[in-house]
Amino acid sequence: MRTTFNNWYDDKMRATEALSAETDRAEKTLETTSTIAIVGLSRSFHKDSQFVGRYLQNAGYDIVPVNPNANRILGEKSYPDLLSIPFPIDVVDVFLPPGVLSKAVDQALEMDPRPKAIWLQLGTGQNPEEEEKVSGSGIELYQNRCIKVDHQFLIRPKKQANTISET
Repeated sequence: MRTTFNNWYDDKMRATEALSAETDRAEKTLETTSTIAIVGLSRSFHKDSQFVGRYLQNAGYDIVPVNPNANRILGEKSYPDLLSIPFPIDVVDVFLPPGVLSKAVDQALEMDPRPKAIWLQLGTGQNPEEEEKVSGSGIELYQNRCIKVDHQFLIRPKKQANTISET
């Protein structure tokens, strides 16, 4: 049975053809992701970035905190920037204010190998400059979307259904 929240998500994220196509791409990205770097992951238990990081860990993703002011967050080694991470990252999730997120996008584009997606969290708005930078790079750019909310509505129901049907 679908909830009111499922209907809200579908109404919002499938409101236009372009938004629906982006939602389909987000679903594929989340299905094929295992490692997520969270730029701006806070040490504070009450911050949105921490809440999302804990959720993603509990959903089975490997998270990589990126915060120059912390050694460890959520039990994981924290890195000062994206270029300091010594292993491949699938998705870069950015929790930075719009005025400073450009540096994270630039670093994601410099990573080798490059991530498959850059996720600019809800509240960052639309950033045409970042869109232009990422265009043609082979990296998906999701703007002003919450990776946790997308996972809850696109991926979690499938995993629960698979678990139920296997028993």
